[in-house]
Amino acid sequence: MNLSEVTERISRKLEANGAQPDRQKIESRLRRLVEEFGVNAAEAERTVTADLAREHHLTGVGMGGNSATELRQIRDVAPNDWVTIEGKVVALTKPVSPSMAQTGIIADSSGAIRFVAWARGNPPAMEYGQWYRVESAVVDEYRGTPNLSIHSGTTISPVEKDIPLLPSITPIAELKPGVGSVRAKVIQDWEVTHDRMLQTGLLGDESGTIKFVIWKEEGKDKLELDAVYNIFYATVDEYNGRLSLALNTAMYITDEGDIEVGRQETEIQGALVHIAPGSGLIKRCPVEGCNRTLSRQNYCPVHEIQPEFRYDLRLKAVLDDGVHAKNVLMQREMVEKLAGITLDEAVQIAETNPLGMDEIFYRIRNAVLGRYYTCSGNEFGGRLLVNSCSPITFEPAELAALLNRAGGEPA
Repeated sequence: MNLSEVTERISRKLEANGAQPDRQKIESRLRRLVEEFGVNAAEAERTVTADLAREHHLTGVGMGGNSATELRQIRDVAPNDWVTIEGKVVALTKPVSPSMAQTGIIADSSGAIRFVAWARGNPPAMEYGQWYRVESAVVDEYRGTPNLSIHSGTTISPVEKDIPLLPSITPIAELKPGVGSVRAKVIQDWEVTHDRMLQTGLLGDESGTIKFVIWKEEGKDKLELDAVYNIFYATVDEYNGRLSLALNTAMYITDEGDIEVGRQETEIQGALVHIAPGSGLIKRCPVEGCNRTLSRQNYCPVHEIQPEFRYDLRLKAVLDDGVHAKNVLMQREMVEKLAGITLDEAVQIAETNPLGMDEIFYRIRNAVLGRYYTCSGNEFGGRLLVNSCSPITFEPAELAALLNRAGGEPA
C-alpha cells in the first residue's frame, strides 16, 4: 500500500471534521508502525487515525473496530493488534539483548502474555507484582507466540489495584505457544545436557505429557520426582512442532493430591542397527540433584573429579523399521532385561576384566545388535525414551509362508 495515499486519506478525513493535521507527521507515524514495528498498513491507518482524532478532540472519526486506547482483555489480543491492557506483572526475566530494557510476563483475569520493553523508547521500569495500564502497545509474533511490544509510543501508568489473579489450569494436551498454567506430576527427571540447566524432565497430567526445563537462576529450586505441582505462568515454547515448558517465569506450588498420568506413547518395531558410544556401564556424579555422566577420569563438568561415583547401565541405539531410523534411549532396567546382565554383574566383570567397562559395552552390543524389538515410550527431540521393549519372535510357519511368497525354499 502506498503510504502517501494513506496519509492523504487520513488528512482529508480529519480536515472534514475541522482539524488541521500535519501531513509529514502523519506519514512519519505510519512509517514507524509499518517499517519499524511490522504493523500491517490497514491496522496502521486505523491506529494513526484514532490517535490523531483523540489529539484533536474529535469524535466519530476512525476506521471502525477497536481503538488503540480501548481497554482489551489479554486473551482477546492477536498479532498486529495495537492495544491497551491493564495487567499485573507476574514475572520479570533477564533481557537477552541490550536493545531490550525489560522483559517478562503481564497477566489479567483472562490470561497472560510475554512482553518486551524496548530500550530505545526509554520506558519506565515496571515492578514485579504491580498492576499497570499499558496504552498503545503493539502485539507482534515470534515463533508462533504473541508478544506485547512496548515502544516509544507506549504509555505505562501504575494502576491502584490489588485484584487476586487465579490462572486457569490448562490440560497439557491443550497448551499452545505463549504462557500457560498446568497442574502436573513430575514423572521423569533426566540427566541435564547443559551447564546452565538446573533440571529437565517430563511432566504429565490426565491428558498427556510435556518436557520441562528449569535454567540455573537465583531462587529457582528443582522439582521432586513423583510430586504434583500447580505451575502458574510457565513459558510454552515450540520447536520443530513440539511444545515444552520453561519454568523460570513460573511460580510452582506443591499439591497434596495425585494424578493418573495419561501417556501418549509411540510404538516402533524394528531392528537395533547401531549401538552408540556412551552405552553399557557408565559412571554418574553422586552429588545430590546432579546425575551427570562422568568421563573415564571420573570428571563431572559441574562438580569436577568425583571419586565416589555410582555405576549405572544405559543403551543409546538406533532402531530401524525398514523405512525410518529412530534414536532410542533405554535405562538400566530395560538394559538388564534385554542384555541378560544385571548392574552388579556388570560392575564385577568390569572391575576384573582387562578391558574394564569396554567389555560390558561389547557384551551388551553382541546381545542386542541386529535383533528385532517392539519398543514403546515417549518421543522427545527426535529420540524415543523407552518405557517398555520386548523381542520380536518369528513363528517357523510364518517364516515358511514368507519364503514361499518370495519364491524361495523354506529351510
